[in-house]
Amino acid sequence: MSRHPFVHELESTADHIADASRADLQVLLRRASLVLRNVGGLSLDTRTDEILTDLAAEMGKAKPDLVETIVGEWLMANAYLPVPRQLDEESTVEGNA
Repeated sequence: MSRHPFVHELESTADHIADASRADLQVLLRRASLVLRNVGGLSLDTRTDEILTDLAAEMGKAKPDLVETIVGEWLMANAYLPVPRQLDEESTVEGNA
């Protein structure tokens, strides 16, 4: 279950707490602690998350590293970040410094 439906389930249970059994509350609290413990800081829809997981495995990268690469390249491609320029010893440069 993704975070969004789980959050709605928690809110609904909180709104109707008198109707919830002790066992149901215990399950919800344990699930909430797992979600908080494993929070990655980014919530994606299921389809996007699955594609990123598969792509990261295919590329041999961790999913957070893949997401960082994708976002960074998108920001550079859309001029939100400068494109890094690497000059080596053989590169010629014109103009004055």
